[in-house]
Amino acid sequence: MNYYGAKDLAAAFRTVRKNTIAIAKEIGEEHYGFRATPGTRSVAETLIHIAVVTRAAHQIHAVEHLSDLSQFDFMDFFGSLLVMEKKPHTKEHIIALLEEEGERFAGWLDTLNDEFLAEQVTMREGMGAPKSRFEMLLSPKEHEMHHRGQLMVIERILGITPHLTREFEARIAAMQSAVKARA
Repeated sequence: MNYYGAKDLAAAFRTVRKNTIAIAKEIGEEHYGFRATPGTRSVAETLIHIAVVTRAAHQIHAVEHLSDLSQFDFMDFFGSLLVMEKKPHTKEHIIALLEEEGERFAGWLDTLNDEFLAEQVTMREGMGAPKSRFEMLLSPKEHEMHHRGQLMVIERILGITPHLTREFEARIAAMQSAVKARA
């Protein structure tokens, strides 16, 4: 029995994307060109990367329905996405892209069934044992959380307290006030 299905996967992805969009909105457009170090993606490039990287999972699992990743040309597929990352985009366009691509992917996840999620996919040589589609479809969320962590560090560098930190601090303050009120 699977306790975590497609609806849960879609809901979790939507939560992660909502938090990424909050960060995209918090960082001023004047900082979208900021790079933590030379050779890394700028804020804008990172957000575009986050927005469109779900296209790979959709292509592999929905469009091509591959059961063997050796059949997928990663370099060709990601080449056009890398070009897109390097082009100038407005903050407004990037946020719209995050919203549209995120909902497109989550909406597709909502349609999946347990049989599809259980299917095994053979990895490319050197990538390890076969994985279920379910395990592979967790990856876009995990990948986004990785980059969102980078963006939260960048927020700190820019003097912004991330919204999740502010929300946590507010909950702690409310709990402390409740304890004091009972005393």
